Parts: sequence; C-alpha cells; structure tokens
Amino acid sequence: MGRARLARLHAIATSYDPAPGRTVHVPEDTLVAVLAALGVDASTPEAVRAALDAHEASAGRALLPPTVTARAGHPPRLPDLPEGTVLGVRTEDGALLGAEVRDGGAHPGPLGALPLGAHELTADAPDGRTARARLLVAPDAVPAPPGRSHGFLVQLYSLLSRQSWGMGDLGDLADLAAWSGRALGTGFLQLNPLHAAVPGAPTDPSPYRPSSRRFPDPVHLRIADIPEYARLTGEDRARADALAARAGELRDGVLERGELIDRDAVWALKREALELLCAVPLSPGRRAAYCDFLAGQGRALDDHATWCALAEAHGPDWRAWPAALRDPRSPETARARHRLLDRVDVHCRLAWYTDQQLAAAQRAAREAGMAVGLVHDLAVGVHPSGADTWAQQDAYASGMSIGAPPDAFNPHGQDWGLPPWRPDALAAAGYAPYRELLRGLLRHAGALRIDHVMGLFRLWWIPEGRPPTEGAYVRYDGEAMLAALALEAHRAGAAVIGEDLGTVEPGVREALADRGVLGTSVLWFERDYGGGAGADGDAPEGDGPAGGEARILAPGEWRAGCLATVTTHDLPPTAARLTGEDVTLRARLGLLAGPPDREHRRAAYELREWIGELTRHGLLPEGAGDEEAVIRAVHRFLLRTPARMIGVWLPDAVGDRRPQNVPGTWREYPNWRLPIAGPDGRPRTLEELAASPRLHALMREFSGAATGPAACPDAGRATPDARGPERSATLNG
Repeated sequence: MGRARLARLHAIATSYDPAPGRTVHVPEDTLVAVLAALGVDASTPEAVRAALDAHEASAGRALLPPTVTARAGHPPRLPDLPEGTVLGVRTEDGALLGAEVRDGGAHPGPLGALPLGAHELTADAPDGRTARARLLVAPDAVPAPPGRSHGFLVQLYSLLSRQSWGMGDLGDLADLAAWSGRALGTGFLQLNPLHAAVPGAPTDPSPYRPSSRRFPDPVHLRIADIPEYARLTGEDRARADALAARAGELRDGVLERGELIDRDAVWALKREALELLCAVPLSPGRRAAYCDFLAGQGRALDDHATWCALAEAHGPDWRAWPAALRDPRSPETARARHRLLDRVDVHCRLAWYTDQQLAAAQRAAREAGMAVGLVHDLAVGVHPSGADTWAQQDAYASGMSIGAPPDAFNPHGQDWGLPPWRPDALAAAGYAPYRELLRGLLRHAGALRIDHVMGLFRLWWIPEGRPPTEGAYVRYDGEAMLAALALEAHRAGAAVIGEDLGTVEPGVREALADRGVLGTSVLWFERDYGGGAGADGDAPEGDGPAGGEARILAPGEWRAGCLATVTTHDLPPTAARLTGEDVTLRARLGLLAGPPDREHRRAAYELREWIGELTRHGLLPEGAGDEEAVIRAVHRFLLRTPARMIGVWLPDAVGDRRPQNVPGTWREYPNWRLPIAGPDGRPRTLEELAASPRLHALMREFSGAATGPAACPDAGRATPDARGPERSATLNG
C-alpha cells in the first residue's frame, strides 16, 4: 500500500483498463523502476517510508508549486496561502506587480488579470518561508486556422524533382507550395518531421526517432539555393559541380532504376558540398544576419552544434563518450568545444542555412495564397543517444522508454525506444524545454501537428529490459502543457492539430477541443461503435470491418474541429486499399491477424460497404466502382463534412500503391525510403505531379469547395467527438 501511495503521489498510475470492465495492476517491480527514474528510492519498505516522509515534509514547506498557470483575463489559481503572504510578479517585459493575501485559505488569487507570457511569481510568507515559481499566462485557445482549407500531406524526402540530390529537399517544398497554392488553391502542406537525425551507418531513416526535435536536419537543404554557392570559384566550384553530377546519378537511380532513397549517400554528397560553402566568407549583410540568428538561438543551438562536433570525434552515442564529455556543462566539455570551435561553427551555419530555406518555403506558400502554409510535425520523442538527451539530461527519464500497453490490436504492447520527459523536471523548469521546442518549430509554420497528442497528458513508461506489458502510465500536467502550447502558438499565430488516433482516455479530446486544438479524423475509422450493422447488412461471420460491426458516420456527424483525411503515412494508400494490395502486402510481411483469405474477404466487405455509402450520398454513380472514381468520391465525402481542414495524401493523387511506412516492420519493408510513384510503381517527379491529369481531376473536386468561415459550422472552436475505440496507438517508426 505504501509503495502504491508513493507512486500515485508522483503521478504514476498503479493500474490501467485495457478494455471496459477489465483492470490490470502494474507490477511492483515496475513501480520501483519508474520511481527510481524520478529520483525516488522505493526498493525497500524502509525506503518507501522515508520517501513518503520526505514528500510530506516537502509539501508542507512549499508555498507554491514550481509552475502556476492562468488563462488570459483571469487571475492565477493559487494554493492556500497564509494571511499576510506577499506576492510579486516580474513579467517578461520587466514590469513588477504585487499583492498581499488578506484572507488565508483557497482563493483564485489576489493578483487579478495578468498579461500573456511566462512570468516569475514570488511568495513571501509571514513565517519566513519564500517561494519562486514560473507563471504561465496563456490565451484560452490556440489560433484557429483561417476559414476552411484543403491541402496536401507529403513526406518531403519522397518528393523528388529534377533538381533534387536523390531525395526531396526544401527547394522542392517551396516549389510545391508555390505551384499548388496558385494552381490548385491549396491552403496548407503538412510535412513529416524535419527533425535532425542521429548520424550513423546507416542512419535510421525514420523521421520519428530524431537526435533533436529542436533543430531541423540539413540533409533537407537545396545546395544550389544557398547564396554562398554562387560565390564558389575555381577548384571549389569544380568540386561542387562534380558533387552535383554525382547527386544527379543518385536521383536518376531512384527515378529511373527503381532504387531506394539512400539518405546516407545523399548526405555524404551534401556534407562535402556544405563544407565548401561554409569556407566561403560571408558578406557583411549575411554576416549580420548570421550573428542575429546565433543570438536568437542562444545556448540551445550552441549545445546542439557542440554535440554534432563531439559526435564527429567520438561517435553518435554520447553515452559511450569519455565520461567527462557526457556532461554538457563539464570543464572538459567546454575545453573540447573550444578545440572544436571551427566544427561547432560549421554546424551552427548548417542550422542557419536550413532555417533560411524553411523561411523561404513558408514565404513561398503564403505568397501563393495559402492561408496556413507549412504544417510541421512534432515527433513524440527523441533518440536516447542524440543531441537533445545529451543537452537536457535532467529533463529526460534515464532507463525508461515510452510505448503503448497491450490491447486488442497489439496484445504484446509496443516499445518505441524513446526516453520520456520527466514531468517533475518540466514543471521545475517552468516548461522551458517544451516552450523552446515549440518556439523553434513554429518559427516558419502556419500550423503544427503533434504526433500522439495524448502524450501531453500521460505516457506509457517501460523500464529498460522489460517487455511493454510491464509498463505504467505516468501523468503529465495537461493544463500546464496546454498552457505552454497555447502561449507559443498564439505568439506564432499558428494553429495546432493533435494526432488523437488510437486509445484516448476520457476527457482528453474535450480538453484539447477546449483549447482549440484540432483533432485528426481518418475516413476509414469514423464509425459509430455503439452497434448496428454496416451499410451492406450483416457481414459473414468474421468478415466484417476490422473494428467490429459499426455504422459508418454520415458526413454531418463528423466533428468540425479536425483535420480530415482519407489515409495517412502509417496506413495503406487508398488505391492499395481498393485493390486489396494492402492485404497482400501485410500477408507477405506476416502482419495479418487471421488467414489471408479471411482478411481479403473482410477488406472486400468493407469496400462494398463504403461504395454503398458513397452511392447513397450521391457521391458515386450507381455501378461506378473504378479506382479513380472511388478515390474522387471519398474525397467528395470529406468535403461534405464540417472539418476545418481537409488533407489529401499526395501519393493518393497519382494512384500510388506503396505505403511510406508499415508499422511493425523494420528491415522487412523499405520504410521512409520510397519516392512518390504512380499505379505502375514508376516514381513521379514534382514536375510530373504538376502535369498529372489524374491529380488535376482529383483536385478539381476541391475547386468549388467553400473555403471561408461560413463553410464550417463551428469555425470558432474545435469540438470533441464521441467516437468509440479505434486502432491502438502506433508510433510512426
């Protein structure tokens, strides 16, 4: 009992409910390990008693929690404070405010309404106790996307053009934005995470296991667009041109010979070219801009660049470095940084180049008329050996990995191999690591997608060496996380989309909607799980939809506060689903839940059900079941919903059959290494996409769609839905 109480005091759940009416208790060993990761010894009864006593004593002394939140126009809700306690606030701009508690006990606080920002709150009690806390004053909600819009979902690496060096780059992104905004009226482009990867041989191609979420990866740079490229002369220019020629061979291998995208080969060429460019002296104007960038990024960039320089010398896993270098603040690390100053500057320069090209892509999007522009993606975590965990070791729980508990779809659970943030460390830091991360991602974005947004409230922690079945949920302060998100999104003028597919605890969608965070609604999962047969009547035994018999939701039953899509990067392209190729692929990979013939029958049943639904709504002519007609019809279905944003998976527009990622596979499938292709499997360049009759036929469905606020019944605020269980949470990697 004592250990369970100690766990709950530290926001660790001692049980969870994988299904209605079923409760699973967390093993004692797991509680001991998770508490240890939070700095609490619970290994023996004596240690538990000592930890409980220490917690009680600390709570009795504390006047304020480490972080206090307030909504705009409302005073902060403070804990009980002794009468006569003097409160002070130093705002972000240096203004000083004060008040005195005249009546003890619970109260909303005597400070009144405060300006938006991350302020410093102090308390001085008559008994001599003092406290200091971070006060986050945030808007009620994140900005809403302007009007109603449609756009493309695209994995940038897969978007090759005739200018690419073997994979899609930021120049291709700017060109896609300019063309699709002007020619197709698109309002946004949602991207895969562009976070910096952990270098290796080979580099993990998954964009969801980065070294750093704070800084983008320079592998995405368009070399020829860097101004210093034009200033290369003589032998250096000849070398750069030779590298470009070799990059053309890589590109042709992907486009013409069916080779996979080779990120490492691309980076080897770009790195050599970038070394040449970094040796070119900056013009006075460029030097001033670079210095401004360095000043604005501060210690975060210095740490990131130092890690990159040390990784070149000692390998990409800082946990294997000499002991003194594992501490970013040690004297030895400072001396090493000084010795490697030239390399540190190179990596700072690469971050600047990448930032400039991201700015150019967002500028191209807005100049093309896009209401939102770029939608960046925030991965749920970082690699344990990367730059972020080295620079912010106190913020991460050592020896822990996040994942998902067992459920009906994943009976063994999932381990994603990513260390979690410590909720106590985030609170103690006033959520500064999280706020700085958001600020960096929102610099050149009209919106942000948050992968596994449920992680703002709780995450499944798995002790190192244990199976996912032996994990525990650890809770985060959802109100504080949302306050930080609302504050930074407000400052950037950016909307926020939460990926809320999978197992979602009660109240989370409502809390997100209350803050204006849009959800994610995928066509195939939008059903009423309260019962009732599908559109085709009762399915043969075992042949119904994978989620059980459930009525397809009519367009008007969808929530307005969402990004609505037909598919995602973790699901089969629509053409593969229509032809049954997705089942064939999963059978080959050993991923089917049942015999292949049964799964094919189930898929065929679901397709008949959907064709019937589309026909009934007048979206598909009777008897018209060809692939292109159905793909256009399901997108017309999305247009009938009140969704604020409607996303088209770019590969769907040209009939691609190959998924970009098959969860549950690693070497068995070339995840994150495929270019966009047509139905024949031949890669399609950006130039071919722009000229594709099939793409233009699909996008004409959107040409008459209403795009103003009147098109959306609930334009002011996202609304939760009451959907039943969907698929289990699946990491994108």
